[in-house]
Amino acid sequence: MSDALSKAEAAAREAAVDTAAVQIALAAVELAKAAAVQQQATAPPPAPAGSQFNTGKWIAIGLAGSVCAISLALSAIAVAVGAVAVTCCLLVLRSMWRDIRKG
Repeated sequence: MSDALSKAEAAAREAAVDTAAVQIALAAVELAKAAAVQQQATAPPPAPAGSQFNTGKWIAIGLAGSVCAISLALSAIAVAVGAVAVTCCLLVLRSMWRDIRKG
């Protein structure tokens, strides 16, 4: 019976050692979980993805560009009309000058 008693004592010691090892492993797992939670809590928030597409801004830019293009076109037309008018005026004056010189 002492053999059975010594086997029981050995099993109890082994169970105690196994229980301690399991407790240490569980403590390590809990510590890793706590570290992960703390790391997530202290991590900076992700940077914003930049400015989003602003439709109103691009419509305003398009309208301003269109107004500038139309203004430039009208100015070019005005310069062309002025050049034609000056040319006609000079031709008429030249013709009159020739008539006056001929007598």
